[in-house]
Amino acid sequence: MATHPWHDVELPRYVEEPIPAVIEIPAGSKVKYELDKASGLLIVDRILFSAVHYPANYGFIPRTYCDDGDPLDVLVYCQEPVAPLSIMRAKIIGVMRMRDDKGIDDKLVAVHADDPEYADFGDIVDMPAHRMRELRRFFEDYKALENKKVLVREPQGREHALEVLREAMKLYQRERERLMGAPRAAPRARRRARR
Repeated sequence: MATHPWHDVELPRYVEEPIPAVIEIPAGSKVKYELDKASGLLIVDRILFSAVHYPANYGFIPRTYCDDGDPLDVLVYCQEPVAPLSIMRAKIIGVMRMRDDKGIDDKLVAVHADDPEYADFGDIVDMPAHRMRELRRFFEDYKALENKKVLVREPQGREHALEVLREAMKLYQRERERLMGAPRAAPRARRRARR
């Protein structure tokens, strides 16, 4: 049986430590790959309309779920682009609070724990200010030519990011059976009782 990157990659007990991040899009790409939730494979969603590219390796945190119907997004800074469906040990340092046409769409900001250039960063304030301006501008612009607005707030630090992560983990646990496609026993029982 194949491993599903969303459901089968385990998170550590303590998320203050580096956690696995599944990469969908390598840094520098204009191709918007996205997880096909049913199969666990990647699909090409689109090529970005704007003259921008992903500023960091972009993916998701396994076993998380958000109100937008997707796993929690993460950008992982590293010296190199990483192949899609690779797993990186990501140290969470902050969060970009965002809202798009689907609602709240937070993005965790992390560094690759095994990259010597980034491994010592502990909070978003450790990142060069220009790097964070680039990140914010990317998200403000990347859907502009699709006539979609994205509201991007100032990035927040590690503690707030860990709260966002814990909430996404709790929501996944509540919805796990449904997300994995397991049949729901309770609704069937209620239908039988009504007959």
